[in-house]
Amino acid sequence: MKKLSTIFKETSAGRIKKNIKDSAAFFILRYSKLSGPDLNSLRKALRTISSELFVARNTIARRVLKDSGNENLSALVDGPCGFVFSGKEPVETSKVLYNFSKDHEGMKVEGGLLADRILSKKDFESLAKLPSRQVLLTQTAIALKSPISSLVFVLKGNLRSLVNCLDQIKNKKQ
Repeated sequence: MKKLSTIFKETSAGRIKKNIKDSAAFFILRYSKLSGPDLNSLRKALRTISSELFVARNTIARRVLKDSGNENLSALVDGPCGFVFSGKEPVETSKVLYNFSKDHEGMKVEGGLLADRILSKKDFESLAKLPSRQVLLTQTAIALKSPISSLVFVLKGNLRSLVNCLDQIKNKKQ
């Protein structure tokens, strides 16, 4: 029969491994000066965007990161740390974390992983300051539409000139 502590460690490690594999991105944060209600409000804000905050013991977290091939990230796990696993939108998750860290000095995002790319603090801030997905899609559509609209406008100008020229010839003959 296994000890309760062993079962807890195995369950925590399994959950972290599963979430690393299933998530679009994950972030490592340090929450040294946050109270329980503050952590709960962060969890609630993350839950609305299909993200999750998971707190694990540092030894377990380091071991899982090393086993998953992210040894560079294991150096970020120090002190009271947690993982935030992003659901569908890593940008939205980073925005929630960035805004929360501005309001609460006790929380800092140390780094993370986005599509097999290790994120530093600067990368995280850049990601958090990106416009939303809808805004980016709108900007892309406008950028794609612009050359076509310009071409149509130029072609209309030539037709308009031809019509004006023909109209002036007609007026002279009358």
